[in-house]
Amino acid sequence: MMNPIYYNLPTKIFMEKNCVQNHSEIFPQLGHKAMLVTGRHSAKANGSQNDILAILKKHHIEYTLFDEIDSNPDIEIVYKGARKARAEHVEFIIAIGGGSPMDAGKAIALLARQDIAKADLFTANYTSDVLPMVHIPTTAGTGSEVTQYAILSNPRAQTKTSIATNVLFPNYALLDPSYMLDLPRKITIHTALDALSHLIEASLSKKNNDLNNALSLEGIKAIRPALSVLQKNTPLSEKDRESLSYASLLGGIVIAHAGTNIVHALGYSLTYFRHIDHGRANALLLHRYLEFIEASAPQKIRVILNALELKTLDDFRMLMDSLLNEKENFTLDELKKYSKIALQAKNTSNSIATPNGDTVLQLYKQSLL
Repeated sequence: MMNPIYYNLPTKIFMEKNCVQNHSEIFPQLGHKAMLVTGRHSAKANGSQNDILAILKKHHIEYTLFDEIDSNPDIEIVYKGARKARAEHVEFIIAIGGGSPMDAGKAIALLARQDIAKADLFTANYTSDVLPMVHIPTTAGTGSEVTQYAILSNPRAQTKTSIATNVLFPNYALLDPSYMLDLPRKITIHTALDALSHLIEASLSKKNNDLNNALSLEGIKAIRPALSVLQKNTPLSEKDRESLSYASLLGGIVIAHAGTNIVHALGYSLTYFRHIDHGRANALLLHRYLEFIEASAPQKIRVILNALELKTLDDFRMLMDSLLNEKENFTLDELKKYSKIALQAKNTSNSIATPNGDTVLQLYKQSLL
């Protein structure tokens, strides 16, 4: 008998070159005034912001710009954005950029319509009253354009914490890989490894199902050729950028349904305390995590390796090493501190093999010392 499958993806997706221009009719459907949520530079540099402004002008839509989103946005900045959205009577959000502007855009869309105390931000009983959202990713890694998560730096918990509610699914996701053509190699690698981590973690999640697993494997296969090009340190073609964007999209879809697991829980401290890029933080831990899973589910690891066209986990380690280059140094005391934090994360127990305290510290030590 077939295993049960439950699936819901409320975000409408358009992926093609010039998709912002080709589907400009969606914008006037959402309101008369927009807020653009972006970082300080990239949306201006890659042309995505200018394309949006031209469309808004075409449809006589007013806008305000909130371009104060840095990497790993915190609670304070999204409350600031929400106050501005309320004060300027914004009717919908356009989030442009990587995971940081998109996650911040979701939190702003929520807080602009709901009064939630900062202490309750991650645990509130959210209503469905949220500003409509259009998300335009300009990196290929996070998949936030198709998830119900807004991940923020949380000083109280000294980690990154997720607002998780179905009301945060964006209304539209517009993916144009041409915005990513000039991304620096380092950013391209780290975001691609974030997508790979999503695809692998979803496939090894307790919440996974057959449909989700098929999408995970499709994404892993799609990302492999671009990883080979990145290994060789040669320029990525437009086709490579399309493959990375497609894999990132699939990564977002599968974690929306299966969630992430221990890799993300471990990686958050590397980002929070050491400011290591999120995708890189995950990738530093993936090899030892896969070894941990192999002990109880070797066939699942074999399927992942086949999708990556690799024979052994040692081949996987060499692939990661070739992309990560020289690794950061850590002390045992740091890793003990991080282990205590990771054990409190909700996604720690989502892995098909659940690590305990000793295992978590061992994963850190094997990966980073």
